Amino acid sequence: MIRGIDVSSHQTTFDTDGLSFVFIKATEGRSYVNPKLSAQTKRARDAGCVVGYYHFLWPGNIKAQAEYFVSKAPEKEGDLLAADWEWTGDHTRASNGEKDRFIREVKRLRPDHRVLLYCNRDFWLNHDTTSYAGDGLWIADYVRAGKPRIKAKWKIHQYTSTPLDKNVADFEDDDALREWAAP
Repeated sequence: MIRGIDVSSHQTTFDTDGLSFVFIKATEGRSYVNPKLSAQTKRARDAGCVVGYYHFLWPGNIKAQAEYFVSKAPEKEGDLLAADWEWTGDHTRASNGEKDRFIREVKRLRPDHRVLLYCNRDFWLNHDTTSYAGDGLWIADYVRAGKPRIKAKWKIHQYTSTPLDKNVADFEDDDALREWAAP
């Protein structure tokens, strides 16, 4: 397995030593753009990491959210895209159908990019009804790295949030990830 992290505007800086990939929060809803998006992208690219971007999904206006996300997330061959499906700040969430439509719409808008679903174990087991994760499941479950407590096949496992979100990906090496990321 290879290692990576995911960051948002809360991370002023981050260490890229030993990392193969970095996911960066790009957008949320239809109005928020990460003010550190450009700097974080440059840092990850300069380190030679595969770069992914995620959108924090809100309920409603799914097509508009997908359009907003792809209009703000940088576009380079081999970049990954993800829907971040979890509880919002006001304890609402996109429905399972909205999650599925968002992933499909992002894939339609950027057909040459892999589009993944990020969610935690609770959402996967208790809110998901279709098991649709686009091109791959990125699961958050804070247990031993690479051992999430789900039966579904996963691509990325977020195993801790301390001191920041750390992940492993189920690829033999960086080249295998790059090959998969650029279909």
